Amino acid sequence: MKTPRTFANALASTSLKAVFNPYSDHCALYDRIDAAHVRKRNLIHCLEAAIEARVDTIWIARDLGYRGGRRTGVPLTDEIHLTSASTLMGGVALDRATHGPAVAERTAAVVWRVLTRVGAPVVLWNIFPLHPHEDNNPLTNRCHSRAERDATWPFLTALISMVAPRRIIAIGRDASLALAGINTPVMTVRHPSYGGQTEFIAGVHAIYGLVNDDVAPELPLASHTASGTII
Repeated sequence: MKTPRTFANALASTSLKAVFNPYSDHCALYDRIDAAHVRKRNLIHCLEAAIEARVDTIWIARDLGYRGGRRTGVPLTDEIHLTSASTLMGGVALDRATHGPAVAERTAAVVWRVLTRVGAPVVLWNIFPLHPHEDNNPLTNRCHSRAERDATWPFLTALISMVAPRRIIAIGRDASLALAGINTPVMTVRHPSYGGQTEFIAGVHAIYGLVNDDVAPELPLASHTASGTII
């Protein structure tokens, strides 16, 4: 797993119960025929661009969400923000893998609002790099298990080795605890969900030395419509 392509191919070969692998699995409801291939290509393009740009920071949250990385293949990125991700990574080609209206994710909206302000490319990742869901209910989110984390932990260490970041930003307490013992310096910010948006924004601004003048109200916690509107 020394290159983005070998890394993505190895990730695509991982199969776990009650886990959707966006780089090999197919959603009968929303995916295009070549969806898994598109998502894997998106991931490869992002990682290749990050290495070429010598990105020095990885942002790491907990799990892929079913409205975000499950559909796009890019962690912490929903379909609404694929263009933003492409721009930040130097104009790499990132394509939709699903049909129908684009779908938004609340966490992705907050993350990309801040990333646009930061203006520097980063690698986005999750402690558990796939989408864990409830049994027989694939369009749900759940926390990954310790066994699932252990099964995919080599991908996290391989990513860190491949990117060689100067620092890691852990998004949320769960990610921070999981990263204990990692040799790379870890800085923790509040996860933007459940009332944490303001603290998340302030935390990232402090790390990057930005003036924290973003006082926009919290985005609602309710679900998202198929059109991408947050409701």
